[in-house]
Amino acid sequence: MPSIKQNPAGLPLPDFRNCGVMLRILLGVNLLAAAAALVQGVGLGDALQRYVDLAAWVQPLLLFNLALLAFAGNVLRRLPRSLGQALVIALAASSAALLLDFWRFMGIDDGGWSRLARAALLGALVAASLLFYFALRAQAFSPALTEARLQALTARIRPHFLFNSLNAILSLIRAEPRRAETALEELAELFRVLMRDHRDLLPLADEISLCRQYLNLEKLRLGDRLNVEWEIVDVPADLKVPSLMLQPLLENAVYHGVEPSDEPATIHIRFARSGDELHVDLANPCRGGEATQGGNHLALANIRERLALYYDLEAHLEAEEVVLENGQRQYRVHIVLPCRRTES
Repeated sequence: MPSIKQNPAGLPLPDFRNCGVMLRILLGVNLLAAAAALVQGVGLGDALQRYVDLAAWVQPLLLFNLALLAFAGNVLRRLPRSLGQALVIALAASSAALLLDFWRFMGIDDGGWSRLARAALLGALVAASLLFYFALRAQAFSPALTEARLQALTARIRPHFLFNSLNAILSLIRAEPRRAETALEELAELFRVLMRDHRDLLPLADEISLCRQYLNLEKLRLGDRLNVEWEIVDVPADLKVPSLMLQPLLENAVYHGVEPSDEPATIHIRFARSGDELHVDLANPCRGGEATQGGNHLALANIRERLALYYDLEAHLEAEEVVLENGQRQYRVHIVLPCRRTES
């Protein structure tokens, strides 16, 4: 299964469909062009003109290569590391030489074998430099720290949640033995999920099932004080998402939004697809700033960091506390993920 690393060991090439990857390639190539113009130019004006001339040659080439790599990205990522990298470098070299030959055919450039060879070599060097950068970036953003923080987070959750759940189940053993048995099975399944490898991407249906099990257990303890409203709109159940993406937020919603009040409270959970994006919304009542303290900060920071490692710039998380028209406070979390199938 895919690792939390953006460029895992088995799939060393970056995801060329990722907006963050595209942006870094565009910025990197243009910075190299600007540096070359500054080195060659005599004065700022001449350097600017040289950069414009270089950009007129670089931009079409760059956009063509990005489009082709995005289209063939899944095929390249299934190939052995060295072969995939060699094909990317060969594409950059050959497209640079072909573009220069096209300019020669149009009478814009003199062409010649030496210039074609230089263009191919320059394209290959730029591609190799960018691949080296992405490899270093993948190592620098190792998931070890994030995974350690996630383990610390779940370890903090376990005693509080475990004891409350066991006490609730004990109260049911004599009166409702079948319900108590079902609750124990759900508790065992929940902790099996908490203890597995959190680097794996899992189907969205599994994440939703985990959240339902967690809320069912909390319902045993809180009774009618806890109400949950689910809304799932046009979402593929087999879409892969990070594990434990929502459960820590639900635990904070229960802890900060339901437990402090003696009145019934409702947690709203919504999954909806919009184009190539998955939108996840979570809303719970809160009391004056309590929802943003302590564990909620840790959960939010942890999930933000994991989303960045998985999806780079294509995913984000926003959280805010709002005051409703009736004067009540509500804490809202909004998560956006790319909604497209990836090849395993």
